[in-house]
Amino acid sequence: MQINIQELEPAKRQSWLQHSIAPRPIAFASTIDKNGNVNLSPFSFFNLFSANPPILIFSPARRVRDNSIKHTLENVLEIAEVGINICDYDMVQQMSVASCDYPKGVDEFEKSGFTKQASSIIKPPLVAEAKIKFECKVIEVKSLGENKGAGQLVIAEVLMMYVDESILTDDKQSIDQTKINLIARLGGDWYCQTKNNLFKVPKPNIKLGIGVDALPQSIRTSKILSGNDLGILANIDEMPVINASFEDEKLKNIVQYFSINPQSMEKEIHLYVKELLQQNEVEKAWQVLLMNE
Repeated sequence: MQINIQELEPAKRQSWLQHSIAPRPIAFASTIDKNGNVNLSPFSFFNLFSANPPILIFSPARRVRDNSIKHTLENVLEIAEVGINICDYDMVQQMSVASCDYPKGVDEFEKSGFTKQASSIIKPPLVAEAKIKFECKVIEVKSLGENKGAGQLVIAEVLMMYVDESILTDDKQSIDQTKINLIARLGGDWYCQTKNNLFKVPKPNIKLGIGVDALPQSIRTSKILSGNDLGILANIDEMPVINASFEDEKLKNIVQYFSINPQSMEKEIHLYVKELLQQNEVEKAWQVLLMNE
């Protein structure tokens, strides 16, 4: 299906894009206007864009239905400061309440039931319940247009960061990803959470992976091994060599029962290798493959 995104009306265009570019982290932004009225609203057009200087960017886009701008944008244009609070699963339903389009001057902290935490540098309060939060100064607001749905990029520099000690590693030197159930926005009413869905992808920082193109043809063209399997095998810095002392009972059985049919034997070996890769036994998987080369 080919979609000419430029020809779609704004609401339909937004739907296709938001369902495709996901999951998206959420900036739960607290702002204040020149009269002291506080606003709290979530934005999923958000991410980290620089570490030095520390820059977060989120976009309170123009409303698709009537092309009006949001109170958050009005506030940062008056008071160039913003608290960015990171939501976890325990906050998601209250956060959704805060996303309601309340009239100007209504305090979403009160509507959603969140607690205000006084900031140390900026005027807007932070969300006490958030386990991660940032005090930021707005260094630029860049408009991407004046049409319905046009992004309005709020470029914010982090001045202060707060992290709840309950989500730190044991040495308190970083955040333990397994201790915080972060959420992210998908399309429509859909969200996702990280708990029980975490996995690691080892990536060499100095040494280069050999690459899929360097894999033996029988492995590269396997009908059993997936692209992810090939990626794991290719993410080593040099081609392994056969370990003369390597022994594996299951491999022996495969060779014994399927040696008269090389194609069937290769299939069974690749199925076994796939199983080993799922168990993160990469070195063993390579030895099994090399024994068949």
